[in-house]
Amino acid sequence: MFLIDQIYAVIHMLEVIAVNAKVNIVYVETILKIIGIAYIAEFAAQITKDAGQGAIASKIELAGKILILAMAIPILSVLIETIIKLIPS
Repeated sequence: MFLIDQIYAVIHMLEVIAVNAKVNIVYVETILKIIGIAYIAEFAAQITKDAGQGAIASKIELAGKILILAMAIPILSVLIETIIKLIPS
């Protein structure tokens, strides 16, 4: 609970930088969500490992990776489109 103010400050700073760089805020939000999923999945996996449930921890890690991949698809598609536009035809 003590870290919420610091986390908010970091997120606000990233949003300001994105606006100044004229980056679509949707991409920044998606990246922040991906980071959140990674932290939550890691935290849940560590808790289950501590409880002696290594198999469940592995499934939590896999689910986190799949969610991250699914959320990253729009960003990856824009990145690929940008690369294709840069290649001379």
